[in-house]
Amino acid sequence: MPQIQLTPAQRKEHRSEAHHLDPVVMVGGDGLTANVKKEVDAALNAHGLIKVRVFNDDRVAREAMFLTLADELNAAPIQHIGKLLVLWRPMPEKAKERSDDEDRKPGPRDFKVLKYSKRAGQRPEVKTLRVLGNQRLTAGGNVRRAKPKPKTSVKKRSQT
Repeated sequence: MPQIQLTPAQRKEHRSEAHHLDPVVMVGGDGLTANVKKEVDAALNAHGLIKVRVFNDDRVAREAMFLTLADELNAAPIQHIGKLLVLWRPMPEKAKERSDDEDRKPGPRDFKVLKYSKRAGQRPEVKTLRVLGNQRLTAGGNVRRAKPKPKTSVKKRSQT
């Protein structure tokens, strides 16, 4: 696959973004294996912009690895400085799992409540209460049904 071509301004912007990143993938003594390529591909899918550290003293071999990774993984080579390689690829769009997610209401929530004993001297008990979408938690730690909102205001109801 061909490499992504970037303008010098775009490359400069990605270099500045990568400055604070830590290397995500390390290339050891075996060099560029299939597993290393797979890990670099997964890291590019997850992060988009990554650093790769190569533990090899041969600069020509590191440059060849840099260009090979960029070419085979369809990534843009951003920077090769010392033993660090910086690669960028646009992150893939995540497909929506279900289209009716927008219509869904919030699901059940779990709250931890301290229940004090009626007898003196006993420790309070921690209870986990599940509150559904149509319920609310009172100040006393009880679960009540939520009151439906009135469709008209108090002022309008008093006028009729």
